[in-house]
Amino acid sequence: MPILPQQPDIFPANLLEWQAVSGQDGGFAGSNMAVPAGAGWVAFYTISRREKDLMRKLHASKIPFYAPLIKRRLHSSGGRTRISHVPLFPGYVFSLVDDDQRRAALATNTIARWLPIPDQAPLVADLRAIQRLISTDQPLTPEARLSPGHTVRVRSGALCGLEGTVVKRHGEQRLVVAVRFLNRGVSMEVEDVDLERL
Repeated sequence: MPILPQQPDIFPANLLEWQAVSGQDGGFAGSNMAVPAGAGWVAFYTISRREKDLMRKLHASKIPFYAPLIKRRLHSSGGRTRISHVPLFPGYVFSLVDDDQRRAALATNTIARWLPIPDQAPLVADLRAIQRLISTDQPLTPEARLSPGHTVRVRSGALCGLEGTVVKRHGEQRLVVAVRFLNRGVSMEVEDVDLERL
């Protein structure tokens, strides 16, 4: 079976740049799509291994979503290396929907349940940070549960201003950027990153 090309993990591409506009029926600035009044972020928890299927169906219905995908290298017995793109948060697709769009998404038969997100600003900030880390094309390690550590900010370089927590894994220092809503995140080595403690 051939390996499929990488599908978009965000729709529209500038979704995380949209900002709620007060006083305009709950509209969003920065969007070239009509975002219905009353739209809010939700987390769709999919049926096992159906994240990409849901993403394709949301994209076809023009429903905004983000489900970060990261590269995973697979080594075959013949010595060949293949790269696939897997969900960073297995089972979760974040979507900015109104009630009608949420019902349309639930009708795709790919969602086990949905979770409303009461405090949306921190979620969007966390997703922006995750997207920024993925865009560096550095090797990333998914972090299932976060342990307490020092909160830091990157002082220089491509990740300047990014905030996260430093943890130690297998003898190496790593910077963890998390989605607090899920209590999950992604980490990268911080060996040559200029950090300041907050």
